[in-house]
Amino acid sequence: MHETYTLTTDYIALCDLLKTCGISETGGQAKHTIAEGRVQVDGQTELRKTCKIRAGQVVSGDGFQIDVVAGHD
Repeated sequence: MHETYTLTTDYIALCDLLKTCGISETGGQAKHTIAEGRVQVDGQTELRKTCKIRAGQVVSGDGFQIDVVAGHD
């Protein structure tokens, strides 16, 4: 799955992004996936559940990639 997420604020927490994009069904499941080291931000494993994801970053993992872009006001 490859999708683009349009950011409407300065950032989104990593766990919220996974839930919003349907990678995880719940916030708890998203946090568990991150804690297991199964999510990368810009190619680096990210273990911080509330890591701030900003426009221009790429979040990926097993079978998914999310390109985060800035929204237009």
